[in-house]
Amino acid sequence: MQTDHYDYYETLRLYGPSNGLPRGVAREVQLGILVLPSNIDLLVQNIALHHDPYLWGDDVHLFKPERFAKGIAKSTNYNAAAFFPFGLGPRSCVGMSFATTETKIVLSMILQRYTFTLSPAYVHSPMPIVDLQPQHGIQVILEPLHNND
Repeated sequence: MQTDHYDYYETLRLYGPSNGLPRGVAREVQLGILVLPSNIDLLVQNIALHHDPYLWGDDVHLFKPERFAKGIAKSTNYNAAAFFPFGLGPRSCVGMSFATTETKIVLSMILQRYTFTLSPAYVHSPMPIVDLQPQHGIQVILEPLHNND
């Protein structure tokens, strides 16, 4: 695994593209001590799992890319349901590969031409709507890498 993926996975853990996954219960199911009746709709909160101190430790809210240094499987203690930013199994998001590739292309185009830093006016306030969005936008300062005189 390359080190640049550590940041990527940790970012997806803290600020994943969706807050939850809607699922329907077709038949009665026992889930731990809960009995779920048939014909109900659930919203599986992956954001809650990604911020669970039992799964990720007491520093769960800190950005620590080294959590993924030994791979996703070891960082989750081989619990597949502990990290699923784009869903899980056969129902995972069909746009995952596209979104990942698109992000890499856009960032590489920007980073070839500019450096950027967060503006002092930036206020970190992620807001879950349909997906996670910055409540006040993201103010950045772009500075060209090359002078085109």
